[in-house]
Amino acid sequence: MDLKLLGKRAIVTGGSRGIGKAIARMLAEEGVIVVIASRGKEALDATAEELTNETGSTVTGVVADTGSDNSVRSLIAAAKSIMGGIDILVNCAARPGGQSTVSTLAEVTTEEFNDHMNVKVMGYLRCAREVAPVMTEQNCGRIINISGLASRSTGTVVGSMRNVAVSAMTKNLADELGPSGINVTVIHPGMTRTEATERVVADRAEAEGVSEEEIESRMAQGNSSRTIIDASDIAYVVTMLASPLSIAVNGDGIAAGGGVGTAIYY
Repeated sequence: MDLKLLGKRAIVTGGSRGIGKAIARMLAEEGVIVVIASRGKEALDATAEELTNETGSTVTGVVADTGSDNSVRSLIAAAKSIMGGIDILVNCAARPGGQSTVSTLAEVTTEEFNDHMNVKVMGYLRCAREVAPVMTEQNCGRIINISGLASRSTGTVVGSMRNVAVSAMTKNLADELGPSGINVTVIHPGMTRTEATERVVADRAEAEGVSEEEIESRMAQGNSSRTIIDASDIAYVVTMLASPLSIAVNGDGIAAGGGVGTAIYY
């Protein structure tokens, strides 16, 4: 299928590694011109060069901190200047949470809460706020927020709260921006294999005195597919939603964890 993405222009925040990098790669493979953003210049430049060489599309790194209004304004201005416009925004920059140790109630601090909310929730909102006028002028656009399945389950209070907030933001923005041709959606990954997973598996295996294969097997039991979802699997879903053909999906949340949990959503 031709997803009509050739020549489209995208920003992917958190694009130097993990799910963000996989998304940037997949979009570039479809012929999208991509600006990736993160705070670390060295990793950002290395990823931009790697993806440009791999895909043949132009991938450019722009250093940005989504926790800062001024930094996000500069990012969007730079991206528009580099690409001539912005058709797709993928919000993926967030503090690590999915494979790290979960804080208990007593361990949650005001600083931790504010940091998570500022970078992920307000960070996503900042980026959407800055690209919306560009997309409105073009009368088309796609904003895709990467959240997480902690929005649908307990176990990590800050993780659940920040992800639920992203879901609420998504529907509100979809209703406001939809008449201008802008679709806004949210994807909820579950446990996802990234560059960090190898270290997580090794540490757990050492701590429990079992093989790494045993740890991976246990991790795979957490979904209906009985497999560890890869970052590239999330990227496939994002690429479909980034397409102009995805007009039928707007304001919705898509679970992308291989079938996590037993609740029925309708």
